[in-house]
Amino acid sequence: MLAEGEKSMSDRKRVFKNRWAVVPVIFLLGMLCGCGSRQQPQEEAGETAELVWYQVGEAQKDDRMVQDEVNRYIQDKIGARVTIVKVGWADYSQKMQAVINTDDAWDLCFTCSWTNDYLQNVQKGAFLELDTLLKNQGKQMYEEIDGRFWKAAQVGGRIYGVPSEKEIGNCPMWVFTKEYVDKYEIPYQDIHTLEELEPWLKLIREKEPDVVPLYLTKDYTAPTYMDKIQDPVGIEYDDDGLVVKNVFETEKMKSVLKTMRRYYLAGYINDDAAVASDDRSVKRFVTKGDGQPYAELAWGNDLGYEVVVSQIMDVKITNASARGAMTAINRRSEYPEKAMALLNLINTDAYLRNLLNYGIEGVHWDKVEAGADELAAVEGKEFAYDFKIKLREDTAKNYAVPYWVQGGLFRTYVLDNEPLDKWIVFQEFNDASIEAPSFGFDFDLEPVSAQAAAFRNVLDEFGKALYTGSVDPDVYLPELNKKLEAAGIQDVIDEMQRQVDEWKAAK
Repeated sequence: MLAEGEKSMSDRKRVFKNRWAVVPVIFLLGMLCGCGSRQQPQEEAGETAELVWYQVGEAQKDDRMVQDEVNRYIQDKIGARVTIVKVGWADYSQKMQAVINTDDAWDLCFTCSWTNDYLQNVQKGAFLELDTLLKNQGKQMYEEIDGRFWKAAQVGGRIYGVPSEKEIGNCPMWVFTKEYVDKYEIPYQDIHTLEELEPWLKLIREKEPDVVPLYLTKDYTAPTYMDKIQDPVGIEYDDDGLVVKNVFETEKMKSVLKTMRRYYLAGYINDDAAVASDDRSVKRFVTKGDGQPYAELAWGNDLGYEVVVSQIMDVKITNASARGAMTAINRRSEYPEKAMALLNLINTDAYLRNLLNYGIEGVHWDKVEAGADELAAVEGKEFAYDFKIKLREDTAKNYAVPYWVQGGLFRTYVLDNEPLDKWIVFQEFNDASIEAPSFGFDFDLEPVSAQAAAFRNVLDEFGKALYTGSVDPDVYLPELNKKLEAAGIQDVIDEMQRQVDEWKAAK
């Protein structure tokens, strides 16, 4: 176990197979929306490199305080300082495209499969190829992070982003309110498929008239047993033959949508599901979430009551899931070596990782003793601390950052209300995750970009209503597919199949 006073783990010999990405974000006061411009550096020996790092997230009151501490530490370690520029969630992708397209001066940025799209940025040449830097300035980090994250980071056999090591696969879960599970002795751990919910939804409907049996919102997507590479086109998880399909023409999805419709008509689903935003005041028996180990603790904390969970399907690794959080270096960065050295330090140095993640000890958090039973349970384990931390009461409003933007999670401290073996369980979770047959395949959208661009409007028109059972799939599913056909979905299927076949032949 790690000694309580240990600040850095860079001298540890072992390789940690799986980590979870952590993110602290710091906003430079005084930088305006067009920020990113800086004075051109002087090429002098011993010079301190001034790095600019764009990250997704909201500005925090104590960002400047934490950033000052970070810079005092990294200046001595790697001869660099960093200005971390935070951009709000809703604006990040659009802002980054403006920054990239106008050649603003920046060195690092957050990128992933769902905002500031990693693959698209690589394909248009925005990010620096990192293979050589990883052999030098990033060597320790490269050796410690699970190789499957690096596999996902490859585009055309080259790496263009540093993954934040977190849960590696897709893990949809049913999230049950523990009060009703306990009251009716419901065997929630044995419930996985949508169909297995039915008797318990019926029971709750009859016994608890004020409770929504299956609470859904407009963001809900029905269980999808497919890697949707270019939604709604992809490859089913169990298809080693790699046949490209429209998800709405698969037998599994047709069956799921019919079940959803039956549940809706039976009154198991809230009437406004297709348009609703999450209302925490609504009493619900079960809903769906995308989770990872101990997700129920976070969900329960947010909801204000205990929940329990069961996995809907085996955890599957796709490019999209393994690219859930990454950091790229600008192809035009003045300081690529220092940028890589910073990422390496964040991912291998416990003091820096936790400073960024939680803020300053004694200001934002304090160490607390771990229980004797917990210490005994992790004794001799590959990766565990022998203490926990407790956040101070005002930390939530002064310095609360997303945990997966800046670096790996497995070097972060566990909170006083979390199990001491948290990251050990995460490692086991990742080890047990299964690669989808399509893992490693990247689709070049360019030949059919016009066709694919039209899909979003069709999915917005029909998807929410179909997924939530709000409309009859016998009527509206043919309408959806008809519009997808008119938009050119067969062209996309054919082009993706051609590329998949070439990729499979070259493996």
